[in-house]
Amino acid sequence: MGKDVIIACDFESAEKTFEFLNKFGGKKPFVKIGMELFYAEGPDIVRKIKERGHKIFLDLKLHDIPNTVKKAMAVLSNLDVDMCNVHAAGTSRMMEAAIEGLTRPDGTRPLLIAVTQLTSTDQTALEDELLIKEPIKDVVMKYAQNAKRSGLDGVVCSPLEAAAVHTACGADFLTVTPGVRFADNEKGDQKRIMTPEQAKLEGSDYIVVGRPITAADDPVAAYNRCLEEFVS
Repeated sequence: MGKDVIIACDFESAEKTFEFLNKFGGKKPFVKIGMELFYAEGPDIVRKIKERGHKIFLDLKLHDIPNTVKKAMAVLSNLDVDMCNVHAAGTSRMMEAAIEGLTRPDGTRPLLIAVTQLTSTDQTALEDELLIKEPIKDVVMKYAQNAKRSGLDGVVCSPLEAAAVHTACGADFLTVTPGVRFADNEKGDQKRIMTPEQAKLEGSDYIVVGRPITAADDPVAAYNRCLEEFVS
């Protein structure tokens, strides 16, 4: 499986999204559609971007009772996205229900991954606010193992944890890693971060990159830089 760069299209409208994607000409980068854009434009934005030839990671992080997640996933499976996700904190029953709902009558489905801990969460927040006293790396590994046992394809984790996830869950278990910044970028609200080159060395399968590309003076050049550092 080849590595790839996923651009986080965290825009507030379809107009701004297509204005950004048009900069790439004939290139069709893998894109992430998150809550902001999906809630602003609805499912139609997914269909339109898919029609343009892009692979799509639909990043809605479902987390609810198993039956609700199962029914929601059945709806999302009809959008023909390539990847979607849930929160691993929803427990194994919820993740198994998500797989059931996502699987189409012909047996096909998008990739399903689970969020372990958000890259904006650090050890202090984990302990003081979530009352989880275990080291964050141990929590991530446990959540990843739960996801694998539930039949999921991989997890969203920090690039700092990608190598350990592969050790715990196998080389074929996907690691999708946000929290990637160029060495000369601001960290923003991310706490657990790496550069694209470092993420590659740690074994990330996909990196999700937002502002370092979308807010760059030359987004196409920034995207190509990511590809060069991470894929080449």
